[in-house]
Amino acid sequence: MSTTRLDKLAKTLQASGLDALALNVGPSLTYLTGLHFHLSERPVVVVFTVDQPPVVILPKLELLKLEGLPFEVSAFPYEENPSAWGDVFRAAARSLGLDGKRIGMEPRQMRLLEFQYIRAGTPEADFPDASDVVSRLRVRKDAEEVTAMRKAVQIAQAALEATIPLIKIGMTEMDVAGELVIQLLRHGSQSAMPFSPIVSGGPNSANPHASPSDRKLQPGDLLVVDWGAAVNGYVSDLTRTFAIGDVEAEFHKIHKIVQEANAAGRAAARPGVPCADVDIAARTVIEKAGYGQYFTHRTGHGIGIEGHEDPYMRGDNMQLLEPGMAFTVEPGIYLPGRNGVRIEDNVVISEDGLDCLSDMRREIRVVG
Repeated sequence: MSTTRLDKLAKTLQASGLDALALNVGPSLTYLTGLHFHLSERPVVVVFTVDQPPVVILPKLELLKLEGLPFEVSAFPYEENPSAWGDVFRAAARSLGLDGKRIGMEPRQMRLLEFQYIRAGTPEADFPDASDVVSRLRVRKDAEEVTAMRKAVQIAQAALEATIPLIKIGMTEMDVAGELVIQLLRHGSQSAMPFSPIVSGGPNSANPHASPSDRKLQPGDLLVVDWGAAVNGYVSDLTRTFAIGDVEAEFHKIHKIVQEANAAGRAAARPGVPCADVDIAARTVIEKAGYGQYFTHRTGHGIGIEGHEDPYMRGDNMQLLEPGMAFTVEPGIYLPGRNGVRIEDNVVISEDGLDCLSDMRREIRVVG
């Protein structure tokens, strides 16, 4: 698999007018090579070119990770003394003849630490943004990737279903989040989850990215749970909203509106449709119901080996959906100081429509 991806990368680099791509530890590096490193004070950089084996600059203690790779690499290991690291980076750059060349970078991932070493070794090089180069490779998931994501969805859904009976009035948001993490691990998620679960009740649920707090769940709260699992490095990202006991009629109303917006967004997604249309379809439902000002974020984002990646479901994004693209559909309504609702599903564009990976009940459910 990695060899095929490297072949595609070489062609993409050539077509983009880049001489090389330099990646540090992160999702794109793992995607292309299958290598896993911890981001630490010891820099790790892999440089890919059009016609030479990848060059890996890494601590000597990590060398064993290069054994058994299905492709050739050229290793430049360094010892523990940081004063010698610059010489190793310069030697690696010389081996590829990179000075004065165009070396693509991922600005969202590349740290200043690694960049300074690369730049010192190639003082005459240019460093254009190569985010699109990598994104074009990653954005269309193959069958193996979709299988992993589907499993991550199934694990996440089973974990929350196992948590729901444990939710009681008087528990804190952190209590619920802790129980959910335990269930995610018990049901088979990798320990490196895509994100820490968001569990927010009452006024806190009106904050789309609230962190679980010591606030206790109370009757009349809506409870937003945003959670995910990871399988073979691929993730899920789901949200469901519950009622704690009896809630006001308006909260039932906005929950129903968000359900309809979620369905409209999913119905709009198919091959050849702009990402913008998914956002517009969902947003129109909420705006027509009079709550447009309370839907404060885009309708969705891509998922895969990252929780957020291309493509993005924004009203101004005219990128066309293609088979294999995976993303979330997650409209919401957030009433400040009161309650919020979000319903999020994971979907993949198929050859002739949409494959919804998640099927957990979307209607409001009373817990506690």
